Amino acid sequence: MNIIVSNKYQNMLSTLDIDVIKSINGEYEVEELAKIFTNFYFNKMILDITAIKNYQNIKNIQKLSVNFDPNKLILLLDDSAMVNSGSYLSSLVSMGIYNFTRNINAVKFLIDNPNSYKDVAQYHNLNGSEVDHPLEYDTFTGTGSGGLRIVGFKNVTAHAGATTLVYMLKKHLEVAYNVVAIEVDKEDFKYFNDKSLKSTTTLDLSYNIANNPDAEVILIDLNDSNQNNLCNDIIYLIEPGLIKLNKLIRQDKEAFEKLKDKKIILNKSILTNKDINDFERESNSKVFFNIPYVDDKKEHEQILDDFLVALGFSRLNSSNSSKTKLFNIFK
Repeated sequence: MNIIVSNKYQNMLSTLDIDVIKSINGEYEVEELAKIFTNFYFNKMILDITAIKNYQNIKNIQKLSVNFDPNKLILLLDDSAMVNSGSYLSSLVSMGIYNFTRNINAVKFLIDNPNSYKDVAQYHNLNGSEVDHPLEYDTFTGTGSGGLRIVGFKNVTAHAGATTLVYMLKKHLEVAYNVVAIEVDKEDFKYFNDKSLKSTTTLDLSYNIANNPDAEVILIDLNDSNQNNLCNDIIYLIEPGLIKLNKLIRQDKEAFEKLKDKKIILNKSILTNKDINDFERESNSKVFFNIPYVDDKKEHEQILDDFLVALGFSRLNSSNSSKTKLFNIFK
């Protein structure tokens, strides 16, 4: 049986489908919790970190590892900068607290599948620096030939269509690859009514990648996440409308300088080849691919296959070859 100690996330934790022997709500000193649960047998304590008074002071969390078995603790973190900083997470690992997450869906998983040091070593800064050490993408080998390939997508102009594009590319890739799609720090995937789409947080992204050992391709809608280094490729999406471009430049005059040598894709584009040449000249950039408006209700859009083949997903050429035959007489 498990214990829940909640505060800010009381409603969220109350939805967990787990066996609970005791649940309390409020803010507590660690010493108070120790008194409440002295001689109290339990499997795991699911602890809303905001239930600890002055929890942003890591010394107060350190008291947890003194008063409780760290292996029995599962911390549900909040989204504050301090709690998600490299030094804070590194300190948790140093204390032996390996089970922490910002994803309520991961809590139940951690009860039956607790982390080992190997699972959280990326957060442990042994040199005392403030730099995060997330797992590198080549840690996840997958089972497909050539290993796992992770492609991230970022909107450069506002609402450039990364979420919908990731969803559609997943459908196209599925005919030839074992593919997973993940969005970070948002829950827009729920609007596609596809239960195979996954939503997670920046903190839990590497964990979610590692939890798909059979995947050959993982597509990630990165949103504002800074976890670019988990990806083999990053696709930068620009909707090349005049207002969108003007707004981008007003917000950041060096926007295109920062995109130099990056994979720039024009999405939801109505530009002709001549327009693209003008765009490249004026922005001093190179367009990798031009994707027009596509219908997300269609099962197949040839332009998206062409884009994926350009990215190196060559199996789509053979898997869709029959679609190019007019009568499909010769087999």
